[in-house]
Formats: sequence, C-alpha cells, structure tokens
Amino acid sequence: MPFAVVGLVLGIQVQPFEWQKLVLVVLCMVFARNAAMAFNRYADRDIDKNNPRTANREIPAGVISPKNALIFVMVNSVAFIVTTYFINSICFYLSPVALIVVLGYSLTKRFTALCHFILGIGLSLAPIGAYLAITGRFDWLPLYFSFMVLTWVAGFDIIYALQDEEFDKQHRLNSIPAWLGRKNSILLSICIHCITAFFVCWAGINGLNYIVYWTGAVIFIGILVYQHVLVTPKDISKVNLAFFTLNGIGSVIYGIFTCLSFYL
Repeated sequence: MPFAVVGLVLGIQVQPFEWQKLVLVVLCMVFARNAAMAFNRYADRDIDKNNPRTANREIPAGVISPKNALIFVMVNSVAFIVTTYFINSICFYLSPVALIVVLGYSLTKRFTALCHFILGIGLSLAPIGAYLAITGRFDWLPLYFSFMVLTWVAGFDIIYALQDEEFDKQHRLNSIPAWLGRKNSILLSICIHCITAFFVCWAGINGLNYIVYWTGAVIFIGILVYQHVLVTPKDISKVNLAFFTLNGIGSVIYGIFTCLSFYL
C-alpha cells in the first residue's frame, strides 16, 4: 500500500488530484490483496495442512471451507475488475493481467524456485498501477519504484522461506532455500536487497533529489541492512520480526518521506 500511494502521488504531479481516483485505487488494492491472499490459502490448503508452521491456518483448521474461500476469491476478483472500469480504460484492459500475476504466484512454488520473484512482480504492480490510474499513461519514474518493490519483496520472501527449507525439500516444493541452502539463500537475499538500495538511490537521482526523500531513503536502506543483521545462517529465530515488523515499518516510513518530498 505505501508504494501504491507513492505511485498515486507521482501521478498527481502530472494530473490534478481527484478524490474519486484515490478511493478507487485503494479499493483496487484491497480487492487484489483479498483475492491473492485467499487464493494462496485455497491453493496451498493441503500443503498448509501438512506443515506444522501453517497447520493452524483457517482452511486446514476447518474455520473456513475451501468452497467459501474460492467464492471469496471470485467475488474480490470481479470487484477488482469492475473497479478498474471506473478508473480508466488502460487499467480496465490490464486488470486481468494483474490478476493472473497476483493469483498465479500461489502455484509457482510447485515448479520453480523463482516463485519469490513472481511474488515480487505481483506486488511491484502497485506503484505503476496507481500511476496509471491517475495519468492513464506509462512513465519511467514509477517503474523505478516497481523495480524497487520487485527486488525488495523477492529478497525478504527468500528470508521468510528459510523457515520451510526442510519441509520444502521433503515435499519436493521449490524455493530458493530448498535449492541453495540457508547460507547461500541469505547471501542471495543480501545481493537482491543491494539492487533494491540501488533503485532507491536511482529514483532519488532521477527525479526526487530532495533532502526529505534522501532522509526516508537512508532510513529504509538502514532497515534493510538491519534485517540481515537479525537473520543469519546460524540464527533464523527473528525471521518474523524481520519479515513482518521491520518491512512494514520500513515501507511506511519510506512512503511517507517520498510523498512529503514533493511538498516540503
């Protein structure tokens, strides 16, 4: 969501602000996330049932039936497409493509260890999608943020997948940790996050060269570095702190400072 707001604010620099567009963009984000998360739970219900870490999720635990989860996916998918219709034609025509990416991610672990990057691609649609919603056209600057999100998400999803390394190996599921092992996976995650830091700096150099932006950029990159201090080959006990808490804080801070840089 913070990166979608960044894309929206970038678009406002080109087109006048409209409250209606803001509401529609937020609704699209909610519907797309609902559909993606619910489909992930539906598609992985048997895998989750066998994994001690995920056995208490709603479908394996019997709280929600697979049928109801699938209905929830369909309702939110239709709501997403309908909402894009009221934004502009390009968003409407591209909405099925966006859904294929965000829903298709849930199946990729079955055949490729690059599933982390597919997730990154799905979430990277947020800034460029919000920009398209406001302007109706493509531009380079929001793409820098999309590349940033792609590498940021892929890097931290590799860290998150460390928890299931042995389970994935035993059940022939594909992931970077199952493929490369713990140490090499963490090294790869560090390299990917270095690319993220590059795009953070590149966005600043190519359009957001303000002290406010760089303040948020330094904090965001610092949090990325701290994640890799917390999670090491010898100790992955703080994965959830790095994955949920720090990523949430970092993205919100970066999004706020980036948006403020246009007005301060």
